[in-house]
Amino acid sequence: MQQINQISYTQLKEWQQEQKPFILIDVREPSEHKAFNIGGRLLPFSEFSVSDYQFEKDIPVVIYCKKGIRSTLVIQRLIGRIDCSNFYNLTNGIVK
Repeated sequence: MQQINQISYTQLKEWQQEQKPFILIDVREPSEHKAFNIGGRLLPFSEFSVSDYQFEKDIPVVIYCKKGIRSTLVIQRLIGRIDCSNFYNLTNGIVK
């Protein structure tokens, strides 16, 4: 199995401050996203289908959830179907 890239919340904030281009995706459910989110596009885990989404291979894609479990599962699905090493899991999700 391919190693999953990790990014900390601090590193993510640095990317934002540096204006580094990246895509931010929240895979939590709509109610979770509405209650609190750090930005990004909502693609709920329960509705996630790899074939529905296209990602640019040159731009990092940071995927997050509450604790990092659902985002890890999504990345595993993506890596299995898309030839791209630019996926990053937000370490420990948004729980601090």
